[in-house]
Amino acid sequence: MMTALAAAKAYGATQKAMTVETGAAQVGGTGGGFAEMLKSAMTDAMHASKNAETQIAAQVQGKAQLIDVATAVSSAETSLQTVMAIRDQVISAYQEIMRMPV
Repeated sequence: MMTALAAAKAYGATQKAMTVETGAAQVGGTGGGFAEMLKSAMTDAMHASKNAETQIAAQVQGKAQLIDVATAVSSAETSLQTVMAIRDQVISAYQEIMRMPV
C-alpha cells in the first residue's frame, strides 16, 4: 500500500531527476515534457529491476555481497514507487477532468 509520505518522496525524486536532466535553462523551453519524464521513470524502473535481478542471481552464485543485493532491491522498490505515484496522479487528473462539466 502506497502511503502519502512514500508518494511525496517519489514525486520529489522525480522532480529532482527532471531538474538535473533538463537543467535550469530548459525548464520553460521545449524539453521532452511529461511524456519524456514518464518514459524516463519507466526506463529507470525497468533498469533498476533488472539490476536487482542480476544482483540476486550473482548472490545465489556467491559472486555478490548481500549489501549490494539489498541496495539494488531497495533502488528497484523506490523506482517502482515513483512509477506508481505518477500513475496514481495521472489517474486522479483523468478522473478530475472527467468530472468537469462540459
